[in-house]
Amino acid sequence: MEPITLTTRRLLLRPFGPRDTYRVHAACQDPDIQRWTVIPSPYRLTDAELFTAKLAPAGWRDDSSYSFALVLPETGTLVGALGIDRRSRPGTYEVGYWSTKEHRGRGYVTEAVLGSARWAFTALRADRLEWRAEIGNQASRAVALRAGFRLEGDQRSGLLNKGVRRDAWTAALLPSDLGLPGAHPYLPERHAERPGGTPDSGR
Repeated sequence: MEPITLTTRRLLLRPFGPRDTYRVHAACQDPDIQRWTVIPSPYRLTDAELFTAKLAPAGWRDDSSYSFALVLPETGTLVGALGIDRRSRPGTYEVGYWSTKEHRGRGYVTEAVLGSARWAFTALRADRLEWRAEIGNQASRAVALRAGFRLEGDQRSGLLNKGVRRDAWTAALLPSDLGLPGAHPYLPERHAERPGGTPDSGR
């Protein structure tokens, strides 16, 4: 796919490129980003160069992942990053993100998640957008919940981070959650047994 730029109320979501190398490197010195994401730690300039010049563009070329720099249109300031990755199951993608330390708490990433989700459900014809984060990553969980993701449970050994497998929270967003049609009809099971053995009455 040719790289594209998305526009939200306050942000531009544009493809990463070599011009972003130093800004990505600076942002990823934040201990919280290194702790909770799967980026290398320590994060060297060569890691940023690899991502901005090779990995991010390659994802667009082979339709495996779509990486966006979240920037303020007035100044070009980098406020975060977001990626949508294709999963092995048809119509299923996964979203991941981080925010620069000085721009947290302003709702930028939630805005970007919603904008990219609408794009995924329309342009990519996604039927399901998944989110995973290591249990304990409250900031990422808060963004997912604000964006309308529905928690689906805990996943034992669900995330590999820096050579260690960790338990993960999982959640999903569907086109219907945003009032959009799906690529395929969805028939939810209204009478499935819920945790604790109580059937859903459908009410």
